[in-house]
Amino acid sequence: MVEVPQIECLAGHGIRGDRFFDYRDNYKGQITFFALEVFDELCRALGLQDCSPSLLRRNAITRGVDLNSLIGNEFEIEGVAFLGIAECRPCYWMNQAIAPGAEEFLKGRGGLRARILSDGIVRSNAQTPAGRQ
Repeated sequence: MVEVPQIECLAGHGIRGDRFFDYRDNYKGQITFFALEVFDELCRALGLQDCSPSLLRRNAITRGVDLNSLIGNEFEIEGVAFLGIAECRPCYWMNQAIAPGAEEFLKGRGGLRARILSDGIVRSNAQTPAGRQ
């Protein structure tokens, strides 16, 4: 995982260049989001230092957003529309990639899986998600 200045979102397909791009029709994880605040809590709880959010293997890191509240809702970032589908549940391998206890700590706050509803570019440090009217 590497940080990039922007991602190209393509409706119904995913993020250009992502390993799950065109993975499956109507795939619920065309893009995944994770809250930086939860990552910071995880690091404090497990006593981790110099740990990167890239270990979580999510596409976009947010700040100041309750991701679980977006499940079942449309929202947009920089004019790109998304539909929150489900929690991105933590996996067993997080205990190895991050630290023992990571999977358990992240249950219920593992991030958000979403479908991409419109094409567009989302830049790093973009505005937080806004509900669509």
